[in-house]
Amino acid sequence: MKNMQKGFTLIELMIVVAIIGILAAVAIPQYQNYIAKSQITRVVGELSALKTAAEVAVTEGKKVVLTEAEVTDFATEASLGYTTSSLLDTPTVADPEAATVSWTGTLGGQAAAAVKGTTVTIARTVDGAYTCTITGAGSGWKDSYIPTGCSNT
Repeated sequence: MKNMQKGFTLIELMIVVAIIGILAAVAIPQYQNYIAKSQITRVVGELSALKTAAEVAVTEGKKVVLTEAEVTDFATEASLGYTTSSLLDTPTVADPEAATVSWTGTLGGQAAAAVKGTTVTIARTVDGAYTCTITGAGSGWKDSYIPTGCSNT
């Protein structure tokens, strides 16, 4: 009577562990890249959502402020309606009384190390068009993180 083999041999287990290690070595950096790119895209979306309020303020000739709490005179000031984000430090508004108003947010908080410190600027031109500019920073910044429609400085 023959003894039947039960279970796996040591070499079979070592081969499986080696394959899993190779797959992890490829997958983990790719995953980190996807996280960083999605965070940049999210911040661009959050800041771009303020365009409508900025457009209304400019057409009404009002000064643009970031939040409702910053409005001191509703007749002359309009809020962009910004709410806090776990990825952004508090954004700033430049040229709040001009038709070329812009606002800039810097990634901080819970942002990935590869994009922490990166700035995203949404700016209105005199013609009413909007531009998105990204200034990369962070320990592992890659230009591939920039979403479509934005440029790098």
